[in-house]
Amino acid sequence: MNVDLKLLKNLIGKRSDEIEKSVAGTGYIAKTVIGVGTFLLDNEGDIDLMTAKQKVIFEKFLLPLLDVARR
Repeated sequence: MNVDLKLLKNLIGKRSDEIEKSVAGTGYIAKTVIGVGTFLLDNEGDIDLMTAKQKVIFEKFLLPLLDVARR
């Protein structure tokens, strides 16, 4: 899977309020989700470097928001 780094950077930098809304009431912390996104940016979107927990967070919160941005 290829991550659109431009969309991810925009999501983390300018749309963090959407991340906060998506984690509300889930027990996850927005900073954690943003941290996973930052990790991906720092590693050029290489998902293989992520831990299992990071992948869950990415798939649960970031991926749906990135899919919405692509449309």
